[in-house]
Amino acid sequence: MEDMTDDWFESMVRMRRLRRTGSLRRMVRENVLHTDDLIQPLFVIAGRGVKKEVPSMPGVHQVSVDKVGREAKAIEALGIPAVLLFGIPQDGDKDAVGSVSWDPKGVIQRAVASIKRNTEDLCVITDLCFCEYTDHGHCGPLDEDGIVDNDETLLNLGIQAASHAAAGADMIAPSGMMDGMVDAVRESLDLHGYEDVPIMSYAAKFASAFYGPFRDAADSAPAFGDRHTYQMDPANSEEALREVELDVDEGADIVMVKPAGPCLDVVRQVKDEFGLPTAAYQVSGEYSMIKAAAENGWLNHDAVMMESLLAIKRAGADMIITYFARDAAKIIAKGKG
Repeated sequence: MEDMTDDWFESMVRMRRLRRTGSLRRMVRENVLHTDDLIQPLFVIAGRGVKKEVPSMPGVHQVSVDKVGREAKAIEALGIPAVLLFGIPQDGDKDAVGSVSWDPKGVIQRAVASIKRNTEDLCVITDLCFCEYTDHGHCGPLDEDGIVDNDETLLNLGIQAASHAAAGADMIAPSGMMDGMVDAVRESLDLHGYEDVPIMSYAAKFASAFYGPFRDAADSAPAFGDRHTYQMDPANSEEALREVELDVDEGADIVMVKPAGPCLDVVRQVKDEFGLPTAAYQVSGEYSMIKAAAENGWLNHDAVMMESLLAIKRAGADMIITYFARDAAKIIAKGKG
């Protein structure tokens, strides 16, 4: 340091110059979280007058069809552009193939209609799977060995997709990770006259340990075994790119990576490789960990929540499915996002 001249100090790049004040930091900020980036998941349950908090997901509720319209209206009022619906039928209505999922009077079908009556321009996305509707909790009918039958599931996904579109869904989101699912859904939608209904594919969905609280909320835990034969190994990223490419080739309009936080590298790779609208799902385990830490005073809830969402956007996500959507929208509205 003794050999350094005054001239060197005068010309030295000082990165801190643009961090000196809040206004300077905002002016050079590379990524900004907007309310338009957010999608709020909703769990719709059979029955009436139900708004029941999920114990493992503080602040998240199961709501009945008669209440979901009001919930959706409040979400739209916050400026959030979309909801993602999960249906929970009565246990007695579940069967081996999940046929209640395509009932015109089913939970999702009635929920979509209710939301459409109560909102002006809210985008209603419906999750397309069978784990909430089968009596065994797997994502499709089983073969004689107890393994999900991929091709029979595709036929049923087509029926379910057409039913959701007929109810008024704006977008269909197949999530079961069946081979050929996007092609089957696209063919069914087109055949039934719903060519304009887009598909958001759970293209790279990992067999993650972060899904536990969701299975409480959706009553969708498998009765036996696990989902490792159809969801992806969390160790693999090249496989994720292959999965996304297949879904793109089959006609996916939006591709999704799930879970978001543990897979930020995959989100970045998918966005760079394909350039398609890319969604990332901040899943229940990510949400519940932040909630639990904040409730114990270990973390600042709002600061960590917003940082986690910003990291997902920085990784390349164009839209973020998150149980924090309502809370984040309120913070963004105050100009503190």
